[in-house]
Amino acid sequence: MNKLQELKSLLLEQPSPRVIITTHHKPDADALGSSLGLYHFLKELGVHAQVITPTDYGDFLKWMPGESLVMNFETTVDESEELIAQADLIFCLDFNALKRINRMGELVAAAKAKKVLIDHHLEPEGFEDFRLWTTSASSTCELIFWFIELMGEVDKVHAEMASCLYAGIMTDTASFRHSSTTPTTHRVAAKLLECGAVSNKIHEAIYDNYSENRTRFIGFCLSEKLQILPEYKTALICVSAEELKRFNIITGDTEGLVNYGLSISGIELSVLIIDRSVLRKMSFRSKSRFPANAFARAHFNGGGHFNAAGGESQEPLDALESRFRQVLPSYVEYLN
Repeated sequence: MNKLQELKSLLLEQPSPRVIITTHHKPDADALGSSLGLYHFLKELGVHAQVITPTDYGDFLKWMPGESLVMNFETTVDESEELIAQADLIFCLDFNALKRINRMGELVAAAKAKKVLIDHHLEPEGFEDFRLWTTSASSTCELIFWFIELMGEVDKVHAEMASCLYAGIMTDTASFRHSSTTPTTHRVAAKLLECGAVSNKIHEAIYDNYSENRTRFIGFCLSEKLQILPEYKTALICVSAEELKRFNIITGDTEGLVNYGLSISGIELSVLIIDRSVLRKMSFRSKSRFPANAFARAHFNGGGHFNAAGGESQEPLDALESRFRQVLPSYVEYLN
């Protein structure tokens, strides 16, 4: 991490620093877990911090210790704006560009606070004053543990902190299946278990905690919406706004849906396109050689990791699906 001693000084040597922690819109387990893990760590150091998320998030994350203290910017605009403007330090977790925090991006950019980036995505934008960044980390939660190690304070990791961090590592590695899972990842996970994280309880809280509507929606998508493009070893699911409404889908209910395609033998690329009314959102998951991030960046205003990326478009759903089918053949060499 660059300028670690200077950051230590800002945190520990000035009286009552005002600290904000934020993460990307529609946070997943890594985003919220890293935010709350850092919150608990700073609290152990005697530093008060406020977690502010740009939007809401799925109910399956609300078990995390400290979650009830999180502020949703969309429902606390005035208070959040004031806190950001008055902050001394703003930790930016699990995103590489300020556009990923929606309207909060402009406020964070304008704030007098020093910015700290802790992230594992490609091509950080460069808005930060301090950076702990590498694409070799499995997750931002793993990086938060590295940060705690760099601070020399691993003995301060307690069960609640460990549970938040373990959740992000577990989900961002797809239960330790992705190629980003390294020996270091397993060592960090083992240490978190030693500190009190209970792996089976965390797994149940995240994966066995969905609504009946969500379960029926997943069945509908797999039965009625799944398309297989065998010549391109690709699975595709397109979901309309009307179908989301039909199943009363709420934030978090589509989490993980894109991964089902990759479980099919012979499939190298799985794609999910969802009509969110204002925008059409895209998720890409791939195996081995297909560059999901480059594909998303080149054609769908997106980016992400090599095998896990996202995109978006203002095109109608049918037009977007058609364009996807048109550009896919030019990547066939990566799918064979």
